[in-house]
Amino acid sequence: MSAEAVVAKRTLSQRMLDGVEKLGNKVPHPVMIFLGLILIIILLSAVLSALDVSVTYEVSEPAPVVGMETYPGGTEEPSKVFPPDSLYDHPVETHTETTQIESLLTADGIRFIFTSAVDNFTNFGVVGVILVAMIGVGLAERAGLIGALIRKLVKVAPKWSLTFIIVLLGIVSSVASDAGYLVLIPLGAVAFIAVGRHPLAGIAAAFAAVGATFGVNLIITPVDGIITEVTNESAALVDPTREISLTANLFFGIGSTLFLALVITFVTERIIEPRLGKYTGGHVEEEDPATADEDAAAEGRGLRFALWGFLAVLALIVLLSAPPNGILRNPETGSLIENSPLMDGLIFIIMLIFLVAGLCYGAGAKTMRGSAAAMDAITKTFAGLGGLIFMLLVIAQFIAYFNYTNMATVAAVKMADWLESANVGALWLLIGFILVTLILDIIIPGVIPKWAIFAPIFVPLFLRLGVAPQTVLAAYRVGDSPVNVITPLMVYLPFIVLLTQKYKKEAGVGTVVSLMIPYTLIVAAAWTLFFVAWYLLGIPLGPGAPVELP
Repeated sequence: MSAEAVVAKRTLSQRMLDGVEKLGNKVPHPVMIFLGLILIIILLSAVLSALDVSVTYEVSEPAPVVGMETYPGGTEEPSKVFPPDSLYDHPVETHTETTQIESLLTADGIRFIFTSAVDNFTNFGVVGVILVAMIGVGLAERAGLIGALIRKLVKVAPKWSLTFIIVLLGIVSSVASDAGYLVLIPLGAVAFIAVGRHPLAGIAAAFAAVGATFGVNLIITPVDGIITEVTNESAALVDPTREISLTANLFFGIGSTLFLALVITFVTERIIEPRLGKYTGGHVEEEDPATADEDAAAEGRGLRFALWGFLAVLALIVLLSAPPNGILRNPETGSLIENSPLMDGLIFIIMLIFLVAGLCYGAGAKTMRGSAAAMDAITKTFAGLGGLIFMLLVIAQFIAYFNYTNMATVAAVKMADWLESANVGALWLLIGFILVTLILDIIIPGVIPKWAIFAPIFVPLFLRLGVAPQTVLAAYRVGDSPVNVITPLMVYLPFIVLLTQKYKKEAGVGTVVSLMIPYTLIVAAAWTLFFVAWYLLGIPLGPGAPVELP
């Protein structure tokens, strides 16, 4: 059968995909979605307020702490200074409270809209987290360190473990945001074809690893900082004292990473490769040996320099943490985990590691010469974040308006009361939450926009049902990623299609989606069962982060 006949004959899955793609193209940008949600909140708050919607419930909260206003540096905007924790106690008072919907179309509501925009943005912790983290990660990526590490590890992987190594690297690559899509997926094809395996299987395995598991990693990533801040702001709607740390899902992330690496490896070798059959399309063009040797020498030197830089930063962190009275320990308890500067400074530590390693790699490989080149790399990184920062500005307003109206509190209390009366177990609710997240991921693939919508509703709801915020966040991670590899709204899908066409000229979107559907279905099912088993066994999700509220 000719290539033209293959293209003309549309399978059922391809026809369904065409319909989804047409529908997906009509979905506006996430910024526009949030602007629409803001308008809905404004109008809905006015209607619900006019109907006198309210709830009465018991709440436990600490007594207020009085701060003193100061005007640092001659500014006209005051800052409040509070006494350190050691100078006051934290008495908790339990009382009955009635909360009613506040309208944003009243005089006070309109004043809030006009006067709070700057504070809403500056107080949104997500912004600082992403800017600080991406200083180091962005510089390391632009210096070539991320790509060099991936190439080196793929090259030294034993033939029998190649699939698992590529998949594991794909999952871990989320620490560098989009680097996995742009570097690892093409290398997956090259690595597979080099050992006589089908390159589309390498593309599929790497794409599944990078996209379908984006919510977990072996280490803390910049995205963790963002969704943790959103979680804490949402939990504060019900319990101002409730806060989770960056490591609240660390154990679950490590376990999920290793488990999903095995699952994706199994799907690739037992389902995808047998379906593709033997590759007969030839081999990729080889590099000029002299150029390749020169590049390899520079890259090897850069990696050695980067290793020295990493060890130097690691030694500094150990020096500040290991001693019993270490500076990065909790000054009162000596703990490295509970409320310690080490845990609170993880974002800065991640930035520092990538910054130093990236600078060292650039110096060794001669890909970055002088401070001007480093500043240029950081500037370009921040320029690339312009769209995200604007989206965070809009999301900050959405969350602030949502909080002002008290709709989150009212909705959480009403839904919790209904669910409690329905006598539905928390585990079944968590499974339902995972399914809803999977469905929404079709039209909103981004991890941040979905959580910005879900967190203010579901974190307070599950808190009232006795489910810890870190458990809700872990459930969200399970539902957030598996659909990424088949939704038409995945921004890298056109890139994957073009890469696939390099090895199969008649390939299209349907080809990629048909490759990825088994990953979506099996990863979603297996990961949900993994979460259920973890929950039932009561394994802590991270240091000091049990699956149930203490």
